[in-house]
Amino acid sequence: MCETFLQTTARPWVINPTANYSSPEEIEAAFHAIAGKGGRAVLGIIGVPPRELLERAWAVSSETLDIDMPMPGITPVDSERYLPKVFCATLRTVMANALRLNLDWMILATGVDKCDGARFIALALREMLGIPIITVENLNFQRRGNPICQSALPLLRKMELIICRVVGEQSYLEIRPCLPEYGFWGVPPHDFGVLELFPSTTHVYGWSRCFENDVPADLALEMHVDAGIPTVFFAQSFCQKNALAQYLARKHNGLYVEVDTALTKSTRAKIEAFLALNRGRHG
Repeated sequence: MCETFLQTTARPWVINPTANYSSPEEIEAAFHAIAGKGGRAVLGIIGVPPRELLERAWAVSSETLDIDMPMPGITPVDSERYLPKVFCATLRTVMANALRLNLDWMILATGVDKCDGARFIALALREMLGIPIITVENLNFQRRGNPICQSALPLLRKMELIICRVVGEQSYLEIRPCLPEYGFWGVPPHDFGVLELFPSTTHVYGWSRCFENDVPADLALEMHVDAGIPTVFFAQSFCQKNALAQYLARKHNGLYVEVDTALTKSTRAKIEAFLALNRGRHG
C-alpha cells in the first residue's frame, strides 16, 4: 500500500479512472483523435492541468481557451438549464462556455487542485458533448516561482499574465519586483473590476500564486501570506474556499470578501475603506 502511494504521488499527475480521471489509453485516444483532424482544433482548459500535458496539447491545437474565464457574449445565465442559479459563478461560466464555444476538445482539472464541482461538471459534459474530454488531477509540488505575483505591475495585469499561462507559453517584458504594501489572496475573480481597486504594490497570494507556480494543489503555498501586509482574502460565493479565506482573514487580521458575479457597491466601498485605513500601516 505504501509503495503504491509513493509511486502515485511521484507522478506529475494522477490517473485514476475510478475517481473520474482519464486513463492513459483515454488520453492517448484523445490526442490521436485531435492530431488526426488536421486544421481547426480549439482546446478548452479549466483549472491548471499538468504542464507536460498542456505543452503536448498546445502542439496539436490551433487555439487554446481558458473556459474558467468570462467570454464576450456568454454569461453564467447560459448554464441555468443544467446548473442551479445558486452555484459558483466560475463553474457556471465553465458550463456556459463549454456549451457555447464550439470546442473541439477539453482538458479539465478535476481533483483537489480544482474542486469537486469541476468533477461533477466534467461528468455532465462527458454525457452532453461528443468531443474528447481529458480529466486529470495535478499533484505537482515542484514550484516554478512567482515573479508575476511579486511584480510592480498593476494587479489586473498580474492576474491576466498568470491566467494566460494555461493557454500557451507567454512572452512578456522583464518584470520588476516590488515590496508589498497590500495583498490580494484568492482565485482569479469572475469580475476583474475588483482588481482595479488595488495599487500596483499589491502582491498576489492564495490559489492564484499556486497557479503561477504550477502547483494548484499546494495547500501550504495557498495558505502563505507575508506577515504584516494588509491583505484582502477573496473568494467566490458558494465556493468551499470561503472557509479558508475567512479563517486566514481572522488569523492575519485581514478583510474577508465574498463576491458572486459582479462587484457590488457595498463590497467595493468595504475594500476601498480597508485599503485607505491600512495605507502606510504595514511593515
